[in-house]
Parts: sequence; C-alpha cells; structure tokens
Amino acid sequence: MAASVEELTINYEEDGVLIVKELDKEVLSKGAWATLIFRYQQWDRRKEEYGPDRYTIRRYQKRDGEYSAKSKFNISSRDQAEKIIAALQGWLN
Repeated sequence: MAASVEELTINYEEDGVLIVKELDKEVLSKGAWATLIFRYQQWDRRKEEYGPDRYTIRRYQKRDGEYSAKSKFNISSRDQAEKIIAALQGWLN
C-alpha cells in the first residue's frame, strides 16, 4: 500500500517479469479520494515483448494513512482515448 499519491503505481511483477509496466502517470485529484490516469504497457508472453500503450483511470481512497484501490476504468484503445478527448474538448469549449 502507498501512503502518498506519488507512491501509487500500477507496475505489476510476476515470476520476475514486469507484466504491467507503468510508463507515466498524472494525478488528477488528491485528498481522501485520489484520481490518477496511467499510461502503461502489458507484457505479451507469446511474443515476449510489450504491447502497445494502454491507459487506465484509477480511483483510490485513503484510510488509516494508506491508499487502496477502489475503482478503475481501462481505456481499451487509442481510438477510444481520442474519442474521450474529443468529447471532453467539445463539452469544455
């Protein structure tokens, strides 16, 4: 568990292999509830290489000084990410 937002990561290792490799993250909100968006790659065991960039939005709740994951939304493709961006830009403009 992480005590600060900066410590939160989605890196995941299994049998000495980094299965989920975090490439970048942005903190969208901090506090008792924190929201972060991550850019990552996932290890493809068949090809023995990392796949294309993926994105996930994660919500964490801080309780007793530690953050724990509460929900997540995985953006399934670059196309879906671009549609989310376009929708938000349309609403904000």
